[in-house]
This record gives sequence, structure tokens and C-alpha cells, in this order.
Amino acid sequence: MSKSLDLGPGIVCDQVGEKTIKWEKKMTKRVCLYARVSTKDQDCDRQLVELREVAENHNWVIVDEYVDTGISGAQKSRPELDRMLKDAISRKFEMVATLELSRLGRSVSNMCEIVDLLKSKNIHLFIKNQNVDTTTIVGDFFFNIMNCVFQYERDLIRERIMSGLENAKRKGVKLGRPGISQDMKDDIQTLRKTGLSFNKIAQQVGISKSVVVRTIHSQQI
Repeated sequence: MSKSLDLGPGIVCDQVGEKTIKWEKKMTKRVCLYARVSTKDQDCDRQLVELREVAENHNWVIVDEYVDTGISGAQKSRPELDRMLKDAISRKFEMVATLELSRLGRSVSNMCEIVDLLKSKNIHLFIKNQNVDTTTIVGDFFFNIMNCVFQYERDLIRERIMSGLENAKRKGVKLGRPGISQDMKDDIQTLRKTGLSFNKIAQQVGISKSVVVRTIHSQQI
């Protein structure tokens, strides 16, 4: 005589006589599909068909499909991608599946931001054409490299900016906001003493309100 004992998610024990056999049930993964095409003349059918086949072969359950049509990858706002990321926060799914890396992120930095958000919610990413699966060591390593590339790009940009500023200083170029003359500073103080507001002084002198406020406060120190 045998009986099965369910010990929690994915774990079952079969008791046969005095022997107990512990084994794991094959868990079904909840996934979502993301597809995108750049023009309205195209459609996402091919992408979705391939991704559905992958889901079926892996015994994954598709909980939703997010499809951006006629949306360029360079656009910051993509309605369906935004909806997917919002659902990721509530952990509606356990994995995001897409056909190509370029379908998801508009740049290396954007790709890293998306992956970091998914990682923070323990959601994995599967990219079919690049054979990337973050449930594997190789797939996770791939995105660690991408993060390193992103950091390297930021460091290069920062280095170029600092080098440019130092070069400008050596050539005698004055950096920062342009100043105003002492005569204008005196006029601002005089107008302020008459009771005029910052806005009125700015209009009368022909400069921004922020410069007026900064000038008056600097004189009071």
C-alpha cells in the first residue's frame, strides 16, 4: 500500500510500506511575451508564433502578451513595455520572453535598467535569438558583462567631460554662468529697497528672477 504526501511547492513524498521516497514535481513557470515592430506596416505575428512555440516546448504558461506596434526602439515611452514593467513590479509573471535583445532595450543602459528591475523582483529573462536565459549561469553572466560595459561607457563620458573642462580652463575660457556688472547689481539693490518684487525687478532690469534673487541674497551675506 502506498500514499503520497505533499510537503509544499514542488516537493512530494511517496510512502511505500516503511520506505519514503522524496521527489520533486516539475513546476510550471509563468511567463509573459514581449514583441515589438518599428512601423505600422509590420506586425508581430512571427515573433509571437516563435515565442509561443518556445513556451510550449518548455511547458511554460503564458500569462500575458505585450505587443508594441509601430513603436521605434529609440522612443523612451513604449505603452506595452511600460505596462509589462508595471506588472513586473507586482510579479504577475516569473519570466519575460522576447525574440531579440533589440526588441526590448533601446540602448545598453536602458537594457541594463530593465534587467535590474526584473532581477530585483526575481524575474528572469529569455531571449531566443541570442540564446540568453538568465536562469542559467551563462545567461546571468551575459548581463553582468552588459552592466560592466554600461559602467565603462559612463566612466568614459565623465572622463571626456572632465578633460574638456580642464582644457578649457588652460585656454582661459571662463566656465559657469555669465556674471552681471556691478552697476546692474547696484540697480537691483536700489529697486529692491523701493519695495518692488523679484519679478518686477527682473522685468525692469531685463534678467531672470533667479539672478535677481541670487544677487540680493549674495549682497546680504
